[in-house]
Amino acid sequence: MLDSSPLPQSHGLKRRREWSAEEKEDTAPGAENMWVVETLCGLKIKLKRQRVSSVLPEHHEVFNRLLEDPAIKRFLAWDRYLRVSDKYLLSMIIAYFSRAGLFSWQYQRIHFFLALYLANDMEEDNPVPKQAIFSFLYGKNHSQRPLFHKLRFQFIRFMGWNTRVSQEECEEIQAFDPELWVWRRDRALIPEMMEA
Repeated sequence: MLDSSPLPQSHGLKRRREWSAEEKEDTAPGAENMWVVETLCGLKIKLKRQRVSSVLPEHHEVFNRLLEDPAIKRFLAWDRYLRVSDKYLLSMIIAYFSRAGLFSWQYQRIHFFLALYLANDMEEDNPVPKQAIFSFLYGKNHSQRPLFHKLRFQFIRFMGWNTRVSQEECEEIQAFDPELWVWRRDRALIPEMMEA
């Protein structure tokens, strides 16, 4: 059984910049933008906006620490056809950790499953993978689901409701440590017959 105690509160204050509607559309969530010189011709200068990831090495370290958890190892082995935890969904967990703003020591096993559930909610049209997470965590006991959803709501609130993760950001996260074993969890490598 998992520890489903409420998420620890972070008392750190964060400064937030007010974004115009136009800037919000142009920027990738969870990232800062930096202007860089694209071309310089005489007195003319052309600038372009370059995305800078907000994911820090400590978020990767937390993720790697949680991958060593026996329950998470069992879950990943259980999902051998990668219906719930392929490399993109797993990289979204790191993005969500970076946005939630908790200290690295505050992340627990339940945060991994909350973030994975949220990643599936955002990317998969099929509700079956999310139900698979519940089945793994709680079996047939449905009494814990309301608490899980309450914790999920808190986690999303900590992230500032910023749940969209681009494929580019997922690939940047994977490029940080390309040899990590979970990045080999690619659905494209699973034969079609096994996916059905």
